[in-house]
Amino acid sequence: MKVEPAGVELLRVARASLLESLLPLLPAESHYTARMVANAMAIAARELEQPSAASVPDAARLAREIREGRHDAGEIAALLREITRARLAVSNPRLLGPVDKR
Repeated sequence: MKVEPAGVELLRVARASLLESLLPLLPAESHYTARMVANAMAIAARELEQPSAASVPDAARLAREIREGRHDAGEIAALLREITRARLAVSNPRLLGPVDKR
């Protein structure tokens, strides 16, 4: 049985090919666009690697629950940190630092 590479691996290989093989061949005025595409591919790969979205609170639901008074300030702060960490892990994991790569 032939096993195809997973989407994450396909994105990584395609991104590397774009940056290493194709970017040097492009005119300088196209480099910015090519790097934007490469960054989008990296973000998509990180999204695919993330655990189930069920573990991260839904922002709309959380807002509704806050308006209804279901959470105290400590709970709200912890939930907002969790949402922020989950989003940063996809969009800009370097901001989380070397220790916290969740």
